[in-house]
Amino acid sequence: MDDDDVTTLGGPVELIDGRFTMRIPLSAGGDALVDCARGIGHVDGNDLVVIIPEWLATKLGILHGTEVVVDNRNGKFNIYPEYGTVQ
Repeated sequence: MDDDDVTTLGGPVELIDGRFTMRIPLSAGGDALVDCARGIGHVDGNDLVVIIPEWLATKLGILHGTEVVVDNRNGKFNIYPEYGTVQ
């Protein structure tokens, strides 16, 4: 996968049923992330729903309301916090 094939999206992390969760609209590019999110995400209606494991959220400093950036670079689901955006 070269840089032209990389999809990068941003959005907030929600706390749903006690788990850190991202809902990524398929129509906004989430459809390009479905394959690399297998095992941590699933399609629910028009969204890719990704559950961020608690250990990873702790390691990255992700809390409810943290804005994160996700991409599919190297064929993997990558997540990065946008520091300074915690609400």
